[in-house]
Amino acid sequence: MGIFTVLCSVVLLGAVPAWSDTVIAEKHSLYYIYTALSKPVDRPGIYQFTAMGLLDDREIDYYNNVEQRKIPKQHWMKEKMQEDYWEKGTQSRKSKEQWFNVNVDILMKRMGHNESDVHVLQWRHGCEIEKQGDELKFSKGIDEYSYDGGNFLSFDDKESQWVAPVAAALPTKRKWDNVPILNQYTKGYLEKECVDWLNKFREFGDEELRKGSPPKVYVFAKRSAKTKLKLTCLATGFYPKDVTLLIRKYRTSLPENEIESTGVRPNHDGTFQLRKSVVIPVDEKAEYDCYVSHTTLKEPVITTWDGICQDCKGSLVIGIVIGASVVGLFVAAVSLYLYKTKKCVCSKQNETNGAANGVNQNLLPGQNYSNGQPQKAANGVSLH
Repeated sequence: MGIFTVLCSVVLLGAVPAWSDTVIAEKHSLYYIYTALSKPVDRPGIYQFTAMGLLDDREIDYYNNVEQRKIPKQHWMKEKMQEDYWEKGTQSRKSKEQWFNVNVDILMKRMGHNESDVHVLQWRHGCEIEKQGDELKFSKGIDEYSYDGGNFLSFDDKESQWVAPVAAALPTKRKWDNVPILNQYTKGYLEKECVDWLNKFREFGDEELRKGSPPKVYVFAKRSAKTKLKLTCLATGFYPKDVTLLIRKYRTSLPENEIESTGVRPNHDGTFQLRKSVVIPVDEKAEYDCYVSHTTLKEPVITTWDGICQDCKGSLVIGIVIGASVVGLFVAAVSLYLYKTKKCVCSKQNETNGAANGVNQNLLPGQNYSNGQPQKAANGVSLH
């Protein structure tokens, strides 16, 4: 068993009568993902503990339990952040690694699970901002935990309290809510500190992040049954990930319940792709096209199907690499193995500068926040 760490993508869909109605709001995000397995998995590229930072869905730093070193994943992060930042980040993640190891065991006992299977604990932590007029303002903050592919505990930013969707999480909710200052720290980080660091990191990577990458659009068809064709629209190579892709018939969008979609997937180079298909009669003579809008485009791309059904096994490869991972070949390897063996969890996290003075006093809700990373609270919290 295991876990498949993925980035949940939001695709803006719907009928589009005019280009002015398809302008996509400028959004940015900063998230951190921590994933701990209850025991090692003997598979290449899969680690018992990993941590990564994601700025606008691009990996900016990484850590695993074997190398035990927080490292930059963007050249501008390496250039802009001083060595002290990476040293403190390394110590922080070592401390969190200890906390996760202990708390995976806590949850296994609470759930009555044995040690023969692999169990997974994850933490998703970060914030999103959205452009309002000329200002980028806080949109939402997320701080939540998942166990074995299911939601375990999440922070309600508006109410400043924890939400327990399962009975097993109630003891933890009660414990954390009984220390109000911890929840105040969490709320403060999500709404202020996280946003400040998001803007700071974006300023560092301004040129590379803001120029974006426009989508390339392809449309093709292949036989799916004796009397049917599968018509496919593919948009690939775009960044950021928010995109609108519509399959249209006589310039009218087809209903979503007729459409098969892969969802937005990452490419190996940090860009994204989205593929949508519809089944049509083999002798269909209607005019079909693919309509794609994206923040990098001054006007939408409309690519019309030529009416030809091709043998797609060779001619439609067109150099497109099916998304390996937003965070590189590591996640690709992890995803392939663990997705086949357990549920999928969307989970991200925030990094930490905690002191290493006790495993059960680690970096959960209620940290003090400094230098963009939460610091361990003096009284600490665990999942007990």
